[in-house]
Amino acid sequence: MYDNHIYNLMSQLVEEHRSLWRLKKYYVKDAKNCKKCKELWQQLLKEKSQHIKRISEILKAHNL
Repeated sequence: MYDNHIYNLMSQLVEEHRSLWRLKKYYVKDAKNCKKCKELWQQLLKEKSQHIKRISEILKAHNL
């Protein structure tokens, strides 16, 4: 059984992955010709990817 903070990290990692998937699959495409919205979604794609990388690094540091 994992400590609660490890479970929280794993849970957040899943949420970040789900959010990234939605951004890629739907949100960017749905923005179509709206430059500002596309820029927003592209920025969020980068941020979500960074979050995923950081959380993964922390989990690896816990030998998971």
